[in-house]
Amino acid sequence: MNMQPFGAEILDSENRLSHFNTHVRRPLSSLRDHFADQTAFSRMLQAGDPIVYEVYEVHRPATAGELPHGLSIVHPGRVGDEYFMTKGHFHTVRGTAEIYYCLKGHGLLLMQNEAGEWVAEELRPRRLVYVAPGWAHRSINVSETEDLVTLFVYPGHAGHDYSSIERRGFLKSIQRDDGTFRVVDSPKWCAVAEK
Repeated sequence: MNMQPFGAEILDSENRLSHFNTHVRRPLSSLRDHFADQTAFSRMLQAGDPIVYEVYEVHRPATAGELPHGLSIVHPGRVGDEYFMTKGHFHTVRGTAEIYYCLKGHGLLLMQNEAGEWVAEELRPRRLVYVAPGWAHRSINVSETEDLVTLFVYPGHAGHDYSSIERRGFLKSIQRDDGTFRVVDSPKWCAVAEK
């Protein structure tokens, strides 16, 4: 692991970093239980398995004081009326925060905490969103034609808790509505909460 200062370029034309350790591609099939309209999901999956989002990440040691960082690219698309999105996660260490800085596109950073509060902050070029400690977060691309590209930075010891979201989902869902978007209650969250 490089313990010296270093730099990297953000390659706009390729939506990637000039230096990275991992490049993850998340196809639609990896988000099976994240979209509400399972009929539309199955139809889309039968027609192919499109890449919903990608992540280029620069690894750092999993210790306080380090800052892993990278680029998240959410491609345009919808499953039924629901826009393409990332899986979303809490940090394993709930008392850690994260920064997202939008480079391209138009989207939302949907956030929620375990007390049931939620916030949706707009992502557009040159806009920064601070994810406070204890808040799960998910990027959603509300453009029909353009990638949503964000730079993210988080503490090295934060960890990622995807399983809480896989079990309960998000409180809200972002759906297309007459050429714009609207925030609606998530059917998955409601079904889990009622049990």
